[in-house]
Amino acid sequence: MQGIDFIFSITILIMSVVIHEVSHGYVANSLGDPTAKYAGRLTLNPLKHLDPFGSVILPTITYLLGGFIIGWARPVPYNPYNLSNQRWGPAIVGAAGPLANIFIAIVFGILIRIEGFLPLPAGFLQIATIIVFINLLLAFFNLIPIPPLDGSKVLFAFLPYRWSYVQDFLEQWGLVLLLIFIFFFFRLLLPVVFVMFRIITGLSF
Repeated sequence: MQGIDFIFSITILIMSVVIHEVSHGYVANSLGDPTAKYAGRLTLNPLKHLDPFGSVILPTITYLLGGFIIGWARPVPYNPYNLSNQRWGPAIVGAAGPLANIFIAIVFGILIRIEGFLPLPAGFLQIATIIVFINLLLAFFNLIPIPPLDGSKVLFAFLPYRWSYVQDFLEQWGLVLLLIFIFFFFRLLLPVVFVMFRIITGLSF
């Protein structure tokens, strides 16, 4: 049963990160940058987006070591210099992915709340709770302001120029800081996810 739950979770994670990345591409395209479109990344085909480490290896490691699943897909390419809004464009593109995941979580959270009134298939509640939890986890994880996560793009848009050294430091050491966070501080994020899960679904995970 645990193996089945893991397969379901990995499948949901992959589709959720694909939607996350495609959202970046669509928003960038709408703001004037067609890079993702020309790269063939505005598609829900997971094979176009999977990252061997972030989509398979890391989720397996975090599941085996901590019982949770987290990961990412290959970032959708975009050129910030093509964006019509140079000041806030990168932050808008960055926020699009987490907002897409939050939207998915809210939609399935509503379905969970009204599932007693709908002719939904057996097992829907279990799958829907996993969908909500994983999408909330992805959203809040990606909002952490460490490159290459989306939260860093939002942070950099608000940083005054005199603090540009902060951006330089984070971009230089981002991957190291991210791995340290994942393996030592990730559990600090879980209480926030649990609270939001309860608010959206009315259930305790």
